Amino acid sequence: MRFAAYALKLPFVTALPRTLLAALTAALVTLATLVVPVPAPAAVAAACQTDPATPKRQLRAMWISSVANIDWPSRPGLTVSAQQTEFRAWLDLAVAKRMNAVVVQIRPTADAFWPSSYEPWSQWLTGTQGGNPGYDPLAFMVSEAHARNLEFHAWFNPYRIANHDDPTKLVSTHPARKNPSWRFAYGGKLYYNPGIPTVRAFIEDAIMDAVSKYDVDGVHLDDYFYPYPVSGESIPDSGTYAQYGGSFGSIADWRRENVNLLVRELDQRIHAAKPHVSFGISPFGIWRNSGTDPLGSRTSGLQSYDAIYADSRTWVKQGWVDYISPQIYWHLGFSTAAYEVLTAWWSDVVRGTGVQLVVGQAAYRAGASGQEAAWQDPAELSDHLYDNRQHPEIAGDIYFSAKDVRADRIGAITRLVNAHYTRPALLPARGGAAAPAAPAITAATQGSGGVQLAWTGSGTAYAVYRVAGTPSAADPCFFADARNLVGTTRAKTFTDTTASGTNTYYVTALTRTHQESAPSAGRTAGSSGGTFSVILDNAAAGFTASAGWGTSAYSSQLYGADYRFADPVAASDPAWYAATIPSAGSYRVEVWYPANSGYNSATPFIVATSSGNQTVAVDQRSGGGAWRVLGTYTLNAGTYNVVGVSRWTSTTGYVIADAVRITKV
Repeated sequence: MRFAAYALKLPFVTALPRTLLAALTAALVTLATLVVPVPAPAAVAAACQTDPATPKRQLRAMWISSVANIDWPSRPGLTVSAQQTEFRAWLDLAVAKRMNAVVVQIRPTADAFWPSSYEPWSQWLTGTQGGNPGYDPLAFMVSEAHARNLEFHAWFNPYRIANHDDPTKLVSTHPARKNPSWRFAYGGKLYYNPGIPTVRAFIEDAIMDAVSKYDVDGVHLDDYFYPYPVSGESIPDSGTYAQYGGSFGSIADWRRENVNLLVRELDQRIHAAKPHVSFGISPFGIWRNSGTDPLGSRTSGLQSYDAIYADSRTWVKQGWVDYISPQIYWHLGFSTAAYEVLTAWWSDVVRGTGVQLVVGQAAYRAGASGQEAAWQDPAELSDHLYDNRQHPEIAGDIYFSAKDVRADRIGAITRLVNAHYTRPALLPARGGAAAPAAPAITAATQGSGGVQLAWTGSGTAYAVYRVAGTPSAADPCFFADARNLVGTTRAKTFTDTTASGTNTYYVTALTRTHQESAPSAGRTAGSSGGTFSVILDNAAAGFTASAGWGTSAYSSQLYGADYRFADPVAASDPAWYAATIPSAGSYRVEVWYPANSGYNSATPFIVATSSGNQTVAVDQRSGGGAWRVLGTYTLNAGTYNVVGVSRWTSTTGYVIADAVRITKV
């Protein structure tokens, strides 16, 4: 009907003689019915009403910090078994809070949580720098994270050598001790000098050692670049500037370029080695203030561009990172740096760049003593995520740190999870990889522990969806958000322990970078006493209509591949949807149709209730492309014509029959 409906809107067509116009219209209608319809799942999905409380894709993570044993290990010198038990508990916490990633610090102070040929074992493992912990922590952590289908982002601090300034306390083989010209002391700590090209290459090599040897999903840098300013002290790198900074007009510009080189070169090296690995940085939340730079944010706090020489805006604009996770550790309405001001500013920075924005959240402030009154409000963190919903550029959140997520002071984390993380979420897709083929469910068995599913497929991971009842076809709206998402896994089996009644399951396959396949064919499992729901499309076997009904794919609001249309006549001539109603009772009846200003304002829908037919007039000029409730009716058990669309109406415009959904209530 695309051709006929379009032609009828053209001025020269409406000026034709009525007989010629009728003949042309009939010919066009006939032509439209001969065209093979092309399904438009994207158009249908776009028309679905999604719930912002159950987003389909969202990065949800927490930082697991190892420096000073903040999170893990809880103290140095634990046995291997104790260390591993603690780490598993952190992963289980992430799963319980419906997170899908962890960001784990594996190079906190120029050391390593893996057997590195570049740097010594971390003191935070055994209490002694260089002391072998007796196993490979990084291999263990990656394996355990992936077993729970959590992404593992390896967190590196690039320049910090030690939280003290005594090089003799470093193990004798430490590169910073063997190469004293590589380091400087500042503010009571030791740092690698970012201005020395050899040092930059060494830091990159040390990071790439972990990337090349382990199956990490991401490389993550924190906010420590040049050291944060210390009153009364100057960074002792004037000699290095004299040696390497000749082409720069100021030492500040040179320092920024040193950091930029590290970021740009790491980006290139990571993706050359493993294109699927994401590269992200968590900078200080303020780039520059608008009072200093018109491109800056409406804030008045420390400027990372000037104070620590971190030009985070350029990293985004140049595409040197896959995601940016600014530490917006301030409350809503904070006069110096308001949360809502910075989310809006960062959203504007990433817009159109392809860089994902993930907000660093201050879980450590919620309910903590000494914090502002705003942080004593259990709703503060949750309200941050409500603000996030105003910015489609925000792809998720990372919480600092794991121990604060676990502490759940004043119930702030519980409140956040209950408001925003009621369902699992897929990770945001990155890159342009093709989606895999749809998997095939081979078993769906109800057991004492739940419904046990098995399937075949070629994905790196899989998403499992559950829909109540037995729909006759997979509605694209089932998968538009996470309301039906039960869980994800890297296995090809899954046990749904929360199912009740009769349900239909669908499985999709995901690539390493989270492109999603089409859904599998549905597989039903569960007790016969469960909720019944069925969708009947005009292409289903139970649909019947006379030759007076045409077929069209003109509107993008259609359900499935096409829909049916007819002119009003002074006779019923209904199109009927037959269904098998499993038992007598109350059922909600919904209809789906495309809307158009030229369609009928009072299309009669007929429902065959147990007490006789009831007719509901629907204005099909608006409200299309979504399920619309006709009402709840008492229906008899059996197979019969349950819902019809009549042509008998005095109003003008096509009447449309597309899809019907019947659900027991």
